[in-house]
Amino acid sequence: MAWLGWAFLTVACWGVYGVFLHTGSIGMADAANGRIKAFLFVGVAYFLTAVLAPLAILALNGATWVFPAKGLWWSLIAGIVGAVGALGVLLAFGAKGTPAVVMSIIFAGAPVVNALYSIVTHPPAGGWGSIKPMFWVGILLAALGGTLVTFYKPAPPAPQKPAPVTAAVTPQPPAK
Repeated sequence: MAWLGWAFLTVACWGVYGVFLHTGSIGMADAANGRIKAFLFVGVAYFLTAVLAPLAILALNGATWVFPAKGLWWSLIAGIVGAVGALGVLLAFGAKGTPAVVMSIIFAGAPVVNALYSIVTHPPAGGWGSIKPMFWVGILLAALGGTLVTFYKPAPPAPQKPAPVTAAVTPQPPAK
């Protein structure tokens, strides 16, 4: 059951990914390029986490440095698809999407795409007719859940009104 713990780690990390990414892009204080600047640091983070750490682990484990072409290319494609997805998140934010809506659509839609792609590329042993109706109900519920969260998300708090400015009155000396 260790896989379940790792899966929940991913759920937790990806669950806050969009909000952190949006906060980072806003924090760049650059309306024109803040999202791309944030994406640059996503790349830096990937380099630290997905290049340096695996190199160290492979070295410590005494792994061979042989990378078969099929594994190399599919892994590279996976990385490109992931990076393009991260860029898509930022571009959605730039087009006035909010983290609650954008990430709800992504996290409801991605499992549907994954499930459909998986059964197309690896058809079930009994053929398409062997797919249980509850699978299709699950696909429908995932799409419906993303739609409902998108349309009925809680409204953000109203902007704070600035406190009224009162002019300081400087006492004038009595006239002579």
